[in-house]
Amino acid sequence: MSAGGVLHDGMAVLGRQLQRARHAPALLVMTQTMPITMLLFFGYVFGSALAVPGAEYREFLVPGLLAATAANGLMTGMFTAAQDAHRGVMDRFRTLPMSRAAVPLGQTAADLVTTGVGMVPLVLVGLAVGWRAEGGLPGLLGAFGVLLLFRFATAWLGTYLGLLAPNEESAGQLGSTTFVLPLLSSAYIPTAGLPDWLRAVAEWNPISAVATAVRELCGNAGAEAVAGAAWPVAHPVAGALGWSLVLLLVSVPLATRRFSRGGG
Repeated sequence: MSAGGVLHDGMAVLGRQLQRARHAPALLVMTQTMPITMLLFFGYVFGSALAVPGAEYREFLVPGLLAATAANGLMTGMFTAAQDAHRGVMDRFRTLPMSRAAVPLGQTAADLVTTGVGMVPLVLVGLAVGWRAEGGLPGLLGAFGVLLLFRFATAWLGTYLGLLAPNEESAGQLGSTTFVLPLLSSAYIPTAGLPDWLRAVAEWNPISAVATAVRELCGNAGAEAVAGAAWPVAHPVAGALGWSLVLLLVSVPLATRRFSRGGG
């Protein structure tokens, strides 16, 4: 099928997913308020106790929370795909004369739309508590581009893993463990003070590159100028884009092939 056909079918699935999201407002509210809750909790409870070289902690934290939100595409993609697969939705899609890539494409695109909308309240609350995008509007738009590309990539990976899951419960349990990933990155704390082995793990975590890229593009990069940082953190924009493209190159064909094969 042509690229135009894939996009047309993908838009149809996108519309179905957005309608589904509209009928589940509680889930949308929960996913949008959780980062705000973490911002207020970390920013005010731990903010005075955490020293961040060259920056206020909330200035450091907001880009990290945005990166963690982008990484949550792994969890939402996993749960959505597993739910559809084990409730027979995927089987019905496979009986239709449509591109096999269109279904995961529509699902991940819908996730991208809801995430873009959901990031706005977090940014507004961040501005209210003192965070500023010193890089101006171009830097802020560039940061959002990096975040949405990473979210798109993690949603594709989550979709593939969700299609592999034996049931919805397994997908939910596995997805819930992904909250650890931002903790093993520079999303919430600088990596400079970590033990060498843990610092290496954190700096090669893709979330660290994304968080650092957002800080750099938004002009909040004072805390990231650390000698000896791993390449993705030392070159954060290139590192974030590189990680996103690698995830897409790996997960898009895997998710499409898994959907075509069927089975839970």
